This record gives sequence, structure tokens and C-alpha cells, in this order.
Amino acid sequence: MSTTRPYSPGDRGPESDGASPAVPAAGQVRRLRLNGASGIVPSARDFTRQALYDWGWLPAATGDQRAAAEDVLLVVSELVTNACLHAEGPEELRVGVVGKVLRLEVVDLGTGSPAPRTPHRAGRPGGHGMFIVQRLCLDWGVVRNPEGGTGKTVWAELAAPA
Repeated sequence: MSTTRPYSPGDRGPESDGASPAVPAAGQVRRLRLNGASGIVPSARDFTRQALYDWGWLPAATGDQRAAAEDVLLVVSELVTNACLHAEGPEELRVGVVGKVLRLEVVDLGTGSPAPRTPHRAGRPGGHGMFIVQRLCLDWGVVRNPEGGTGKTVWAELAAPA
């Protein structure tokens, strides 16, 4: 896990304007407010799935592309669920793309730092979310609220399904 990154959360480019489907411009970010929403995890998955469709990564033409898209949706589910269980709920989901890398960010008001359970025990219930994120992602980490106080952004980067 990386905790530092030459990146400031949320400054990857303009929000989506809901325009027609197209390959995303470098640095495009879509944002979904989650604070106070109901059905947060399915909403986050649907939002991300729509971005993948709009960017032309779904429907997938091959099994590998389909698996890559499902990995993205699984990581979104795990990050949002983790914020629900351990960080007083997520505030915002950001889905961005730069080149062939898809970046997922979940902003929350929690003070803790997510970490894979060590040692990981596959047969033990619960505690698998961050282990899954670690296994599926190119990299992931935490950026603390730059203004101090509580809050953080948990980010994960995956190879874009292409």
C-alpha cells in the first residue's frame, strides 16, 4: 500500500457532463455524492458501470475485458462497503481515468486507515475487503484530508478494461 502520491484528490479534470459515449479525455473524473444516500453500494456500482459503458469499456468484447470490468466493480463495492462499516459512511465516489489506468476514490470522514487483515485467512468470515483491493489493484493508498482534522480519501488504481 502506498500512502503518498504526487496527486491531489479530485483534481484529475472536469466532471462528466453526461455527454454521448466516448473514450474519456485524459484526466476525466466523474463524481457521485453518497452522503445520506440509500442503497449506497449498488448506487456506486451502477454509477461506475455507467461510466465504463460511456467510455466504451462495456459491453466487453472478450472474457478478459469482462473480467477487468468486473474487477473494477468489485473494488468499488469493497471500498464503499469499507467506508460504510469503518468510517461513518462514504461522502463521495470519484471515478477517473488517465491513459490506461482507472482510479477509484472514496472520500469519507473517518480517522482510521484501511489495511488488509494480516495474516489473511480465506476461511474466516469478514475482513477480506482490503485484501481483495490489494490483490486486484495496481496500487492503492490513503490521502488524509489536507486541511487537517478527520477525513481521508482511499484510492485504488486498476488497469482500464481495454
